[in-house]
Amino acid sequence: MAKKFICEICNQTFEAASMPDKCPICGADSSHIKEVKSKGKGINTNSNVYTVVYASVMVIIVAFMLAFVASALKETQDANVANDTKGQILTALGYDKAAINVAEVYSEKVQDNLFVDGELKAYEGDFNTTYGALIKNGELHVFTATTAQGETAYVIPVVGRGLWGGLWGYIAVNETKDKVLGTYFYHESETAGLGARIGEKWFQDQFIGKPIFDENGNVALTVVKAGAAQAENEVDGVTGATLTVNGVSAMVKDGLTTYAKFLSGDECPVEATDEKSQEAECEQTDVEQ
Repeated sequence: MAKKFICEICNQTFEAASMPDKCPICGADSSHIKEVKSKGKGINTNSNVYTVVYASVMVIIVAFMLAFVASALKETQDANVANDTKGQILTALGYDKAAINVAEVYSEKVQDNLFVDGELKAYEGDFNTTYGALIKNGELHVFTATTAQGETAYVIPVVGRGLWGGLWGYIAVNETKDKVLGTYFYHESETAGLGARIGEKWFQDQFIGKPIFDENGNVALTVVKAGAAQAENEVDGVTGATLTVNGVSAMVKDGLTTYAKFLSGDECPVEATDEKSQEAECEQTDVEQ
């Protein structure tokens, strides 16, 4: 079996069956040649097994670190999400959330309530950051508030569906609950420069002062094709974003209709010709909500 040797003169290694008389490379005599002792078989870092094992270990380590960081920051993340949601509500009330201390203003100007059995009752639970499932389950939140202009207002959350994902927002109405004082809308994944423009101030400001109901007491506030708004309860949509605009219109109408009992001030807002039909209409409204 060949052995490995190294020459101290030329610093080259070579193999031979036994100690040579001279270096086969530079010719130095055997006194300058030493045998290289084997240190045993090492890890083959070029093998597929090594690559797979190394990658697996790194994935586990990174996953553990991410899980640890996420867990450590969860409380802060939850607080940031809650603060952002409060900022959205304040935006609907005319406040510039970038210019105020959101937590302080919200605490001072907004009261979270539940609309239960025709009455507003103070909400005692934890602050919610999403309202879709709550509304679906009949838990109707109403925020009693003071606008940036000092008016008494009520804010209701609305949820819907756009072209690519969910929509949500808040509609502030006046003390008599028949006109809009402000709105805030946003989206999950609408197209930038098109549907995503529902989150811009110019679009949201169009709702200010718009009446909610028509002369028959039905929810009439709607969003129409860009440039087509003529009636006082119509708002111009976004050019090139028909499906998103339709989603916003449906979200507004459905949201206001869900809160119709609160907005109308009646236990049952539907007009009926007699007591029996009125009871039936109320039951139907409850089912739809």
